[in-house]
Amino acid sequence: MNDTHPNGVSEVPTAAHFGTYLARSDGNHIFGLRPNPIDGDPSSIGLGVPSTLDAPARLTTPLVRRGYLRNGPGDTRRGLAARGDDPYVPVDWDTATGLVADEIARVRAEHGNAAIFGGSYGWGSAGRFHHPQSQIHRFLNLAGGYTASVESYSSAAMQVILRRVAGGYAGVLASNPTWEEVAQNRSLVVAFGGMAPRNSAVNGGGIGIHRNVRDQLAARRAGAEFVLISPASGDAHPDLEADWLPIVPGTDVAVMMALAYELVVSGNHDRDFLDTHTTGWDRFEEYLLGHSDGVPKTPQWAGQISGIPAEVIAGLSRKIVGRRTVFTTSYSLQRADHGEQAPWMALTLAALTGNLGLPGGGFGCALGALHQVGVPQNGFKPASFDQGIRPIDSFIPVARITDMLENPGGTFDYDGGRYAFPDTRLIYWAGGNPFHHHQDLNRLVRAWQSPETIVVHEHFANSLARHADIVLPAATWLERNDFAAGADDHISAIVKAAEPPPDVRTDYAIFSGIAERLGFGEKFTENRTADEWVHELYRRTRQRCADAGYPIPDWDELCRRGVVPVPPIPTLPGPLRLLRENPEAHPLATPSGLVEIFSETIDSFGYDDCLGHPAWFEPREWLGSAVQHSYPLHLLSGQPERRLHSQFDNGSHSRAGKIREREPILINTADAIERGIADGDVVRVYNERGQVLAGAQLTDTLRRSVVRLSTGAWYDPIIPGGLDVHGNPNVLTADRGTSRLAQGPSAHSALVQIERYDKPLPPIRVFETLCHVENGSGNSHGHN
Repeated sequence: MNDTHPNGVSEVPTAAHFGTYLARSDGNHIFGLRPNPIDGDPSSIGLGVPSTLDAPARLTTPLVRRGYLRNGPGDTRRGLAARGDDPYVPVDWDTATGLVADEIARVRAEHGNAAIFGGSYGWGSAGRFHHPQSQIHRFLNLAGGYTASVESYSSAAMQVILRRVAGGYAGVLASNPTWEEVAQNRSLVVAFGGMAPRNSAVNGGGIGIHRNVRDQLAARRAGAEFVLISPASGDAHPDLEADWLPIVPGTDVAVMMALAYELVVSGNHDRDFLDTHTTGWDRFEEYLLGHSDGVPKTPQWAGQISGIPAEVIAGLSRKIVGRRTVFTTSYSLQRADHGEQAPWMALTLAALTGNLGLPGGGFGCALGALHQVGVPQNGFKPASFDQGIRPIDSFIPVARITDMLENPGGTFDYDGGRYAFPDTRLIYWAGGNPFHHHQDLNRLVRAWQSPETIVVHEHFANSLARHADIVLPAATWLERNDFAAGADDHISAIVKAAEPPPDVRTDYAIFSGIAERLGFGEKFTENRTADEWVHELYRRTRQRCADAGYPIPDWDELCRRGVVPVPPIPTLPGPLRLLRENPEAHPLATPSGLVEIFSETIDSFGYDDCLGHPAWFEPREWLGSAVQHSYPLHLLSGQPERRLHSQFDNGSHSRAGKIREREPILINTADAIERGIADGDVVRVYNERGQVLAGAQLTDTLRRSVVRLSTGAWYDPIIPGGLDVHGNPNVLTADRGTSRLAQGPSAHSALVQIERYDKPLPPIRVFETLCHVENGSGNSHGHN
């Protein structure tokens, strides 16, 4: 689809993680996006992206921090300057490329490749080629290797626990019930943590046609019932008519255990299934009934912890009996203290009720948390840019960045092993923003001073760019050709809608130039341009489809149509479904071959914060802890409505949702009145870790003593480590591992206090031009 209008403006198809669009452009300037009619319901997030391309914060030339130019690598380590509080000097690409190449060579020679940390996150682009994580991993692998991160901020605890007790996270996802099956069986869906519609509007690899929420609503119309167990009623679509049980945050496992207790003492658990498809039930039952610790996990016990009345919990257990039931856990539940326990206990509930592996029943792992989770899966595998093989095995758990920087050579526990942190001298980051997704940002800022060099690729002068030494301006997805292919049966064209600014390059071009300096340019590029790589990956994708007997259109036809369906390549049933059919023929990848309700392996680790079976652990920070006396509000920090993570926060769509230029914070009306806070007031949100400003939005959709401040507002402190004037919740969240097993992030175990802010409002500076100084010593322009 490429319709040219008389004024020279044409529409070309494009795609992102949040949908497909048509971009109106004259080749130099993008005038706007509109939804691609093929999709019909892409997220409005994309509509604000064109407004960012020539905004003040757009990076248009390579920049080097002044102190770094003057003092050389390690100046912040020696206390000569501070990242986050130093202006930048424009340089040409030859200078910037030489600085990066020379520094990589020096660090490798003096400290080894483990001293290089390759930072990236998988949401940088929906494109199969221009995927920053693939680009940087390929580059650093060819450079001799790097320290990597394992798991993801989204699902770290879930990934590790399911690998140990159910054979693997991917296999559990593949075993998920679909909404179509829920509709066919008129199932009961018990949603711990909810299924917020904003989450299923996005997907890794893009979305050709949105259908997840549509399928949920179709299931409701078919007779499925929904129970929402969450502090927020907005965590389910209103048309699902879900029964809302407003739970105290962090107490879901206690409620799951009480449901299990009621089912067991009433004789309504499936003992035959437990005996044939699981191991360790007897050990867990001793704990559940209180025989091992003296605490029966009754509805009365859980009611006192969770705030859900005992009779409501007991009533829900009776509703489950004889009913095809799905027990879902959101990602948010495992991004909290002891986050491994919620998915493990939900898996156990699915097993003891006999629903595990049934169509439209069982464990709904992160059901509705992404667009692909809950819709039918396809065996189609598009080609991708090869990352190569890592020559070294140095790693950290993904959320332990600050620990790594604070403790070079120190040790950490992870999944049964004990490992050493590297002495990180160089951080190279392309794709993602740790000043968005990491916790306790003030602590991170302090630790961030320790590496000798930090290099980043960025579109904008966001908080990551403002805490780097060498800033390399990268093109956006609207300024390059590519194709997207997620898990929703469609391939989408990404046709370049405009050229990037003259001194801006793609990630591929940046890495190619540095690789050439380091002597492996040909190995990195294989003598192909970026567009040649895009065409080659699409050719491989077409060949795979043809080999399977399902041809797809050529490149020109894809670009003309914008979105094309993917061949219906069948997939094998998920491992939990196969286990249900025949556990002897289809064992899981666990030591027993079965679902491990009690894990001898985990038990052998001797962790006091993750036992051999699911258990209730009191969170270190929750509304039942001593911390509540000083900070009486529980902070939820989920995904935002108006952007994906922190992407394009400077765009018109994201900014339109701000309150007096600050990120909105939802607060229960009664809690606000107690504090003299009115709708639209700017408030100070604080705890012992930091303080932020936000715009108050009063609501009755949250239970008392709970507030919600979405992630993704670009971090904007008045001074490094000071008041963040924009409303980034990770200034307030705790940076500690879920347990020694997974070491995942615990963002959702955080308490705060709020007060009205009556002082003059500080300006938002992070959307402005990054401070430049001419030749390293002249006058400053803009703000830093």
